[in-house]
Amino acid sequence: MQIIITGQNIDITDSLRAYVEEKLSKINNHFDHVTTTNVVLSVEKNRHSAESHIQAKGASFHASAQSDDMYTAIDMLLGKLDRQVLKHKEKKTDHHRGENSIKTQAFG
Repeated sequence: MQIIITGQNIDITDSLRAYVEEKLSKINNHFDHVTTTNVVLSVEKNRHSAESHIQAKGASFHASAQSDDMYTAIDMLLGKLDRQVLKHKEKKTDHHRGENSIKTQAFG
């Protein structure tokens, strides 16, 4: 997975970069088909915002969050992305009954 982190009116420190990468690894645990992730962190006066766009195999996810603290904005952003990824994964899961369902098993 390729992660691109950019900043607008903010310097991306090593601790911010490590924090974002740690949080994004949780999304990668839920969904293995992520190819590229773009994260934009920005500051305007006292408003910190985080925005992300994830390209995955067969899907694209986008979310943004704003807060008074950058780490809180990142947490909110990754929570939104995590919900989107889980919802997409749930849609892709086949919920139809297979050969091992109770109705198709022979009782004897």
